[in-house]
Amino acid sequence: MRAIVFPEAGRFELTEVPDPAPGPREVVVEVAAVGICGTDLHVLDGDFAPTVFPIIPGHETSGIVREVGEGVTDLAPGDRVSVDPTLTCGECSFCAVGRANLCERWNGAGVGRTDGSTAELMLAPVRNVHRLPDGVDLELAALIEPLSCAIHGFDLLPRRMGEHYLIFGAGTMGLMMAQLAPRAGAASVTVVDLNPARLELARHLGVDHAVTSPDEAARPGGWDVVIDCTGVAPVIEDAIGRVRRGGTMQVFGVADHDARAGFSPFKVYNDEISVVGSMAVLHSYGRAVEMFAAGALAAASMVSHAFSLDDYGEALETFRAGTGRKVQIRPGLTRSRQLI
Repeated sequence: MRAIVFPEAGRFELTEVPDPAPGPREVVVEVAAVGICGTDLHVLDGDFAPTVFPIIPGHETSGIVREVGEGVTDLAPGDRVSVDPTLTCGECSFCAVGRANLCERWNGAGVGRTDGSTAELMLAPVRNVHRLPDGVDLELAALIEPLSCAIHGFDLLPRRMGEHYLIFGAGTMGLMMAQLAPRAGAASVTVVDLNPARLELARHLGVDHAVTSPDEAARPGGWDVVIDCTGVAPVIEDAIGRVRRGGTMQVFGVADHDARAGFSPFKVYNDEISVVGSMAVLHSYGRAVEMFAAGALAAASMVSHAFSLDDYGEALETFRAGTGRKVQIRPGLTRSRQLI
């Protein structure tokens, strides 16, 4: 099969690799779409600590079951599916207490030690493969993985009715958080970004304020919930200063492994600010499938480009430039295209 491989940090190549064969309780999926994520750039640039090269990248995956291994009875060839990339040991102290996303041997397909889905085929354990409900768009269903991350992020927030949310970043994750916030009881949602096209989409999705600086939508005393979806240290430093007394700051975006951000410990103490992280997926993938099928996201408006495997380099450039919205690789394509 053809696949994109990162042989080492800073380099990728389109090459032929052996087709995967399913072992017991494993499934081979023919990849329909895989989203490019900021984490993929961290992996390529060598900034993501769990990565072991060489690796096939890609962890936002939808496709069709091609082949199943021994003992697989609940999936069959032809089933339309979404694939959870999270791989955990099930044995360590964190797995034992239900916090498998903090697994001592944590691994993620496409970002850790296991090949991902920027290829024609992907191998996955059956427990990670979720059948899609009828009517779900197969290619757009690659958004389910980031949606599952966003849902886990909300699991860690207070989610009190009538709170005011401030979200830094109007990329895929910021826009997902903005769409989920009203469902979590938000009284208002403010999104901050420097990209005019992304701010326009945020307005289209119904946020109360889409601005280039929080100062343009200042709230006396700050916001109850502030979420950083950028992973940029100076933004995080500014964000924590925007939290209302007794409020919550969530570090959601993936920062460089060695990035550092400063803050006032006295403010955190005196204002009783809660600072929470949110790492990947935890007990949220099945809910993400159901919420996606129920229309929790304006999915069609979030994917702007579909590239073939041959144009992976152009896809990366488009993503790095912040052009458009979600950028996908669709291995079945013979010609890349802009969707919206």
